[in-house]
Amino acid sequence: MPVKLRLQRHGKKGKPFYWIVAADARSKRDGKFLEKLGIYNPNVNPAVIDLDVDGAVKWLQNGAQPTDTARAILSYKGAMLKNHLAGGVRKGALTEEEAEKKFQAWLDEKAAKVDAKKDGLAKADAEAKAKAFEAEKAANEARIAAAAPVVEEEATEDAPAEEAQATNEEE
Repeated sequence: MPVKLRLQRHGKKGKPFYWIVAADARSKRDGKFLEKLGIYNPNVNPAVIDLDVDGAVKWLQNGAQPTDTARAILSYKGAMLKNHLAGGVRKGALTEEEAEKKFQAWLDEKAAKVDAKKDGLAKADAEAKAKAFEAEKAANEARIAAAAPVVEEEATEDAPAEEAQATNEEE
């Protein structure tokens, strides 16, 4: 039975949400699966990926073939690297401790990159909000300035009329 690691679509129209599953290649896209390995939510930035790395490595070592998108997700989360390092351990090129140390170093580096991206997005969002606030403030000031001369003109127009009435009453 050929096994594929692939995405199974869930969610509503226009808001996809995926399960990462190990399934028989002959089953339907959203049909029966052998094991659920994780989730993938592309609706947020950065995308949320929750993956059982050890389960994915187990399926890869048993011959499961990931689809292109699933391969990209597995690579992003480190399952492909862990599978590669496990192959090195089996061949005797690495010890289990060395492989685990390399994998942990890669995870730390990846986490730093993701945190930097989140910080950059938060900073860009804050800058956009500040810019929008300044633009709104300028627009409000312009609106107030445009309304102020009209009030002064009305006051100056009323003043000569009042003076004329006062002079008429005196005569």
